Amino acid sequence: MAWLNYHHLLYFWTVATEGSIVAASKVLHLAPSTISVQIKELEENLGEPLFHRRGRQLVLTESGHVAVGYAEEIFSLGREMLDTLNTGMSQRPTRLSVGVSDVLPKLIVYRLLEPILEWDAPVHLICQEGPLEQLLGKLSTHDLDVVLTEAPLAPNIPIQAFNHMLGQSEVSIYGAQHLVDALEGEFPACLESQPFILPGTKTSLRRSLNAWFERMSVQIHEVADVDDRALMLVFAEKGMGFLAAPTILKDELKTRYGLIPVGDAVNVKERFYAVTLERRIKHPVVEKLSKMARAHLGASNSEA
Repeated sequence: MAWLNYHHLLYFWTVATEGSIVAASKVLHLAPSTISVQIKELEENLGEPLFHRRGRQLVLTESGHVAVGYAEEIFSLGREMLDTLNTGMSQRPTRLSVGVSDVLPKLIVYRLLEPILEWDAPVHLICQEGPLEQLLGKLSTHDLDVVLTEAPLAPNIPIQAFNHMLGQSEVSIYGAQHLVDALEGEFPACLESQPFILPGTKTSLRRSLNAWFERMSVQIHEVADVDDRALMLVFAEKGMGFLAAPTILKDELKTRYGLIPVGDAVNVKERFYAVTLERRIKHPVVEKLSKMARAHLGASNSEA
């Protein structure tokens, strides 16, 4: 079994972060030739080149980029260990790795995570955003403790995971002031032919909105389909069109983005779920997150 020389890894990581062997030598207080030899030994041990030269510059290879990622995690854990042992085990923060589906409204994500950020016990929160399929892969390998998403998982997913409903919100239609002022007639008929920024076609909110517009016999003008909910808010703030968002965010959307509520999309709801590998949540911070979200948003019991 090959053993990793952590001194060699430190020299490599310092060169990668400082940008050159000369700069790293000043940080490490070592001769540049010594660092070069150590990195060469690390490359031989790994069987992969970590740098290639581009003129006088050292540029990370593909393997080098991978190694930098692992090195940062290793040294971060090392610093965490020292902090924990120096300050006492009772003050050791609980790590919580959360995957956030990229279709979730970011203001909702903050509301879900806010209670644990203000918890008396120290928590080291790690958030990763991305497509649900990618996050579920990380959940299955225990790189994530929980995944937050806007819809329950389908029963045919390739991993055994469980849905825990955190809450739900009614949905309202919002627009920039000048768009709202130009509306004529009663809601929702006044939305006829109005420009709309819609969530991605694969989201549950998009499907619900399409059904609602059809029930209301309203034909809107679709100006954009946007997966990123934060980007949707920016577009709406600039007056590109109306959008649908949770009613519980009404005050924040008006204060932060100047978006005015026009009316409620009756029977359209956004639901929020935590997905874990456990039928019964065991992680103490995930359990607190779940309880606080249900108390705030009013969810039913967990569902498998």
